Amino acid sequence: MAPRLAVREIAFFERPVRFVRPFRFGAVVINATPQAFVRVEIEVEAKGTSVGASAELLVPKWFDKRPQLSPQQTVDELRRSLLIARELYLSNRNFETAFGLHGSCIAAQVAACGEEDIPPLAAGYGPAEIDKAILDALLRIYNVNFFEGMARNIAGLDARLTPDLRDEDITEFLGRCVRLERVAIRHTVGLDDRIEGEGGIVDTRENAGARYFKLKLNGDPEHDIARLTRIGRQLSTLPHDYRVTLDANEQYSDLAALRALIGRLDRDGALAPIAGKLLYIEQPMPREMTTRAPLGALSERDFIIDEADDSYQAFPAARALGYRGISSKSCKGIYKSILNATRAAKWSSGGEKFFITGEDLTCQAGLSVQQDLALGALIGVTHAERNGHHYVDGFGEAPAAEAQGFLSAHPDLYARDGNSVRLAVHHGDLLTGSLTAPGFACGAHPLWSALSPLQKPTAEIPREQVT
Repeated sequence: MAPRLAVREIAFFERPVRFVRPFRFGAVVINATPQAFVRVEIEVEAKGTSVGASAELLVPKWFDKRPQLSPQQTVDELRRSLLIARELYLSNRNFETAFGLHGSCIAAQVAACGEEDIPPLAAGYGPAEIDKAILDALLRIYNVNFFEGMARNIAGLDARLTPDLRDEDITEFLGRCVRLERVAIRHTVGLDDRIEGEGGIVDTRENAGARYFKLKLNGDPEHDIARLTRIGRQLSTLPHDYRVTLDANEQYSDLAALRALIGRLDRDGALAPIAGKLLYIEQPMPREMTTRAPLGALSERDFIIDEADDSYQAFPAARALGYRGISSKSCKGIYKSILNATRAAKWSSGGEKFFITGEDLTCQAGLSVQQDLALGALIGVTHAERNGHHYVDGFGEAPAAEAQGFLSAHPDLYARDGNSVRLAVHHGDLLTGSLTAPGFACGAHPLWSALSPLQKPTAEIPREQVT
């Protein structure tokens, strides 16, 4: 039986994060955004109390891309998602398993956010961050690490939210999971990033020796084809083999434009350095269009959903439309990632190919990158988008003592570079050995006194029916 707990306190903080270069995806350019931090105290039945933590960027215009909203309004949506979730989690005074608590709150969370015109993907942000902190506290009180704890299903995952699975499917999948010792980084090439020359895609000072590359698309087939041709010329000069993924971030307006891109990939020799190394294409069309547009013959290429993953039923629905995969992001929910990985394994046992990928959303050094990395290493994600260290200078605005604390606790994951502490990439890989510290992949917590309280949402969000 999984242990039962009740949440006694939830506190939110934030810290500004400034980028060293602009990050452009789709129609959005990010130069800075806050990082949210969550601190929870739980009481475990017949065991005592424990404190856990999590962190994640408050990323503008990704969870909600509606054009009438400003970047600040979409950040405030995420703050509201956190605040609404806190009320729900604290109002449940009964002892529940960690997953049982999540299961009892998630529908009410989506409904309450819907009353404020916050869409389901953004609504899930608050529970996702609180769940990570709860799991950290739970693992700490039992002095067990994330991988050992999840192997015995310490969170109590079951099939209550996924009726297409059985409880036995989940426990058997978790029992088979073995920590990956190394996870390769997939270097993101943003739409404003340099391609050729110094600082370009094959400059090891920029790509950290990556063997995997994630290439952003802007939705215009001719523009994307020209850009991919340039990128392919550069990648073909690498002294080692490589693989690529493409991410449109919902920018392809319809199937006709997508067919134009795929047609050129299939027959244009200038695109062979991309087409021949392509693993999958991520979220090509807007999320609302995804559910209405079966891929048909396009599904001969592997496609995954990301922004369209706004519920526990999104993956089965996408499968019916011809998609083969789905992204894992801890900001969308660790339990959803594990359950989707269970689905992919179960469906693949029948001879078809289904998979889960790691797409990180600029996870930052410290709690965020560690917990997302551990999640992927648990469920078998062998390479993951890891662009946070590329766009932010080490630990950014964190005090030196905080960065040193993480370096001391995780010497295989960080390294000192002059006065900064940075993510340590080993021949294109991240090492996961130190993520076996008791708790959710973190041997250190932030310096809470150095953080500011979560800002009160101030931006007025226009009312519109969410579709």
